[in-house]
Amino acid sequence: MSLRTYHDPLHHGIVLDSEKPSEKMVMALIDSEPFQRLRRIRQLGPAYLTFHGAESSRFTHSLGVFHLARRALEKLLKFDGSLERYRGILYGAALLHDLGHGPLSHTGEEMFGIKHETWSARLIREHSGIRSILEAFSEGASDSVACLLEENYPPQKVVKSLVSSQLDCDRLDYLIRDSYSTGTNYGQLDIDRILSALTLAPDGEIAINPKGLMAVEHYLTVRNLMYRSVYNHRVNEVCTWLLEQLIKSARQLGPSRVWADEHMSTWLWKPEELNIKTFLANDDIRTIYHLQRWGEEGPSPLKELCKRFLNRDLLKAISLNSLNQIEQLEALSLARQLAERRGEDPSLSCGLRKQSLHGYQPYIGGLRLWDGVKLLAIEKASILIASLIKPGGTSWLIYPREIDKELKQKLSNLKNNF
Repeated sequence: MSLRTYHDPLHHGIVLDSEKPSEKMVMALIDSEPFQRLRRIRQLGPAYLTFHGAESSRFTHSLGVFHLARRALEKLLKFDGSLERYRGILYGAALLHDLGHGPLSHTGEEMFGIKHETWSARLIREHSGIRSILEAFSEGASDSVACLLEENYPPQKVVKSLVSSQLDCDRLDYLIRDSYSTGTNYGQLDIDRILSALTLAPDGEIAINPKGLMAVEHYLTVRNLMYRSVYNHRVNEVCTWLLEQLIKSARQLGPSRVWADEHMSTWLWKPEELNIKTFLANDDIRTIYHLQRWGEEGPSPLKELCKRFLNRDLLKAISLNSLNQIEQLEALSLARQLAERRGEDPSLSCGLRKQSLHGYQPYIGGLRLWDGVKLLAIEKASILIASLIKPGGTSWLIYPREIDKELKQKLSNLKNNF
């Protein structure tokens, strides 16, 4: 028997047994080039500039998702043994769901204009190494895993729910992992209680035993707090906006003025020509190296933008949540006027950054309680969960710190005039 153990700081020993075909497949997928690349993709993108411990990778997270999916499946098999036929597809989807992330994870999607779900599915279908491993396990497995991640059609609704739903293994892992790495305490979920409460409703779909209601209430509250305190943190929004402007500037300056290697050139100026090799060639290391080169020898304003990011000489941001859309645009106009007076390019130093805060969405894979007699939408049984349905959002005005005092004074006057 050949065992392999990954010592995880949260899940402890994640043990794989090559004598089990599905776990032998997982071991081969982990060893593949595309999956090893995830070691070089930060889970939280530029959040390390806000939370200095936020250095964990998509590799670590993906292993955690697989581990939780395996635990969840073992619980659900007690209710429906036929789920065993989907073990390989579940393992593949849980492990490979983030395979298509670009540099700096979700921030990279905004920087370069890519969608990681699309690239994950494409890599699973087209990368010869990944496809051959999945097909060796089961004919048609690569297409089944890709379709599940693309949300075209799931091979089985329970399997889909474990990978992507209001309570999936992806969210369970990233909440506790991101809380751990950022040093926040919101993400201390009762994973054991949640998994033990999983059951199957009469229609064959996942439900929650009422004994797990408080653990799920806690989970949904934690998710809300993590978005507000970590994912949509003011400094994170500034960093993402700055990186977007940086890539936009490099693209506008063009290859005649901006140095880039063969792979980055395609990412910047010929994204429609991205192939598997060129996509996989880009990661945090290559992107940050280019920022370093541009910060040393790039043309203005690209050079200054890179220095700002690399040296954490960041722009300021102030919340405009209390202002309506017209007032927010007026505030942006004021900031740009003040920045221009100080010789700043207002288009590269001032901006509005808006993010939606999605609450619990009962109409999209809503959770249900099943006690063996009655099936009930979870928000009907919990005032707390019902209160989390209402969506929210954040609006940040980004601007140079040099105009901070004057801008705040003018914004105070602006609010009084409306």
